Amino acid sequence: MRRIRVIPVLLMQNNGLYKTVKFANANYLGDPINAVKIFNEKEVDELLLLDIGVCRSKSKPDFKKIEIIAGEAFMPMGYGGGVSSVEEIKRIIFSGFEKVIIGTAAYSNPSLVGEGSRLVGSQSIVVSIDYRNNLFGKPKVYGLSGKENTGMSPIDMAKKMEDSGAGELILHSIERDGTYTGYDLDLITKISESVSIPIVACGGASEAKDFVNAVRAGASAVAAGSVFVYHGHHKAVLISYPSQDRLKADLYEKI
Repeated sequence: MRRIRVIPVLLMQNNGLYKTVKFANANYLGDPINAVKIFNEKEVDELLLLDIGVCRSKSKPDFKKIEIIAGEAFMPMGYGGGVSSVEEIKRIIFSGFEKVIIGTAAYSNPSLVGEGSRLVGSQSIVVSIDYRNNLFGKPKVYGLSGKENTGMSPIDMAKKMEDSGAGELILHSIERDGTYTGYDLDLITKISESVSIPIVACGGASEAKDFVNAVRAGASAVAAGSVFVYHGHHKAVLISYPSQDRLKADLYEKI
């Protein structure tokens, strides 16, 4: 039996908790601090907090909010959103987060990844590769919360980030975000064969079977949003997480 991390992803904007579909149409869910407290009780493996508001406005991380949330969390957490300097990385780690997620700055300033890795350790520096297909059907990495085409392929980006010092990659499919259509297994396989650092699959999960498929394809961990914040066809807001017994039966024993 193999135990892997199953990671809820929380999206924050203007101090509220939201969920998107394909990185758009953000739906308000409530207070992110309340969600963190619920996930504490659920004993989740890890939690990712992404501030999509500061990403889109090109503003700085809200350190006051970050510190408050970190003070409420009893599980390992990663923060992403607006991170563009070594000083910000240091402050986020000192606030209580175990990992810093770098997105747009990873391609606009790749040296930041290496500088951050040397400062806090590569295990704490995670690069999010947000991607979707261009007009020619080729996957390309997008920055600014999916708004800016970098022109780089996810595979090339993954290799470059590993060489730069990243300790982990989040492979986030924009087109599958919030769609419940399953992970992009083909690209997970290609990237897992191209790099040696862990890959976290994100975008499209709807059930435990998707987690199993992602791990079999090469992911070291799985992350999801909708499946942990919605319930039923009408998407009623319900913060949830499977029990360890459920994960053992539906995931760990099948990989």
